[in-house]
Amino acid sequence: MSQPASLPKKPESSVSVVSELMMPHQVNNLGHVFGGELLSMVDRAAAVTAMRHAGRPSVTVSIDRVDFVEPIFAGELVTCTARINFVGRTSMEVGVRVEAENLLTGRRRHTNTCLLTFVAIDENHRPCPVPQLDLSDPDDERRAREGRRRREVREQLDRELQQ
Repeated sequence: MSQPASLPKKPESSVSVVSELMMPHQVNNLGHVFGGELLSMVDRAAAVTAMRHAGRPSVTVSIDRVDFVEPIFAGELVTCTARINFVGRTSMEVGVRVEAENLLTGRRRHTNTCLLTFVAIDENHRPCPVPQLDLSDPDDERRAREGRRRREVREQLDRELQQ
């Protein structure tokens, strides 16, 4: 059941995790998982988090940043953990941490960090308000502050480029 937009929600209440075993058809000629395969997983994990937080359908507006730290190989289990970082009136920044696990050795590696922006939509597919964040946890407050700053920087850059 969705909460009214007026009640703040803890970011942890909408965390989602998507895992998938990478198979040979998902890798390029170097044996690395295709970036598009990974982005699809990241987008699905982030969408679940956004919809859980908003209590409404939510759509991807942008993938603001994708950092590829290490390659992922066939046979590894990829896990995408998504969490709300920042919310505006109708938009939400979702951070996704990607880890690859060698199932034979148990070794896990942080391979990617991604930032996506989603907007909640109403029955007419128009943006609608989302719950604010309960920032009582210092880490959540820090993530929200950083997300707000990233939005300010994007908006400033957009204004500069339109001149």
